[in-house]
Amino acid sequence: MVTPAAMMTHGFKSSKQGFTFGPWQVTAVKTHIMKSKDIERLAEEMHMPSLPEMLFGDNVLRIQHTDSFGIQFNAIDALKCVNNLQDSVKVACAQEWQETRADSEHSKEVVKRYDWTYTTDYKGTLLGDNLKFKVTTTDDRIDMEKLKAREQIMFFEDVLLFEDELHDHGVSMVSVKIRVMPTSFFVLMRFFLRVDGVLIRTNDTRLYHETGTNYMLREFSTRESKIANLQNVPPAFYTDPNEIQQYLPIKLLQCEKLEFPDKESDSEMTEPERT
Repeated sequence: MVTPAAMMTHGFKSSKQGFTFGPWQVTAVKTHIMKSKDIERLAEEMHMPSLPEMLFGDNVLRIQHTDSFGIQFNAIDALKCVNNLQDSVKVACAQEWQETRADSEHSKEVVKRYDWTYTTDYKGTLLGDNLKFKVTTTDDRIDMEKLKAREQIMFFEDVLLFEDELHDHGVSMVSVKIRVMPTSFFVLMRFFLRVDGVLIRTNDTRLYHETGTNYMLREFSTRESKIANLQNVPPAFYTDPNEIQQYLPIKLLQCEKLEFPDKESDSEMTEPERT
């Protein structure tokens, strides 16, 4: 059952949508951008020179079982997965970007001791104190063809976590979508990066659960291509993550099974830790 609630916060319409799916409670919160003073304080705590221009620190998509375990997606945890010390690939990209924008007043700000693209490999935050998902690698895959079948969508929400326009020379953003069908739900969290004249990258986290099973499947993939290798692709696709996706070679794929905790075995395992 959907239980919407909305309020006005500084002229911005905030919303909280809830949906009950069997033993699961799905919650999607969308509210205003963090205030600059809060962003500055958070940047200091995270030891980063700056944070995304549009940071929705209170936005969240949460999927929680009646036994309290579950998973959620939020901007702060996504930023915690950004590499503060730039690996060589990111440094090379920054230098290339800097060379193409040598006349920009911001060009000298690019190469710093943090990933200025805000690339994150965040896959969600597991919820639960004593009870949590058991995460294992698997050869099982999400049946994408099955997801293409026309099925009634009982609940849908799209939550933006952060976005930055990289000084008007591209975009870096993370959003998470969920759709609930009569017997399953599917989540797609996508990090999308476009550095004009340099590269396009996506980091996708897909999460799928079907009723009658005691697990979720989670797939994390990285796709990336230099702009120079996309000359035969219509430039209009560069700004559309859904369209450009098919032209980006896959660099990494991780498949995991998130098994539901066994309450009895977990309580037995946690008991000695209390003594």
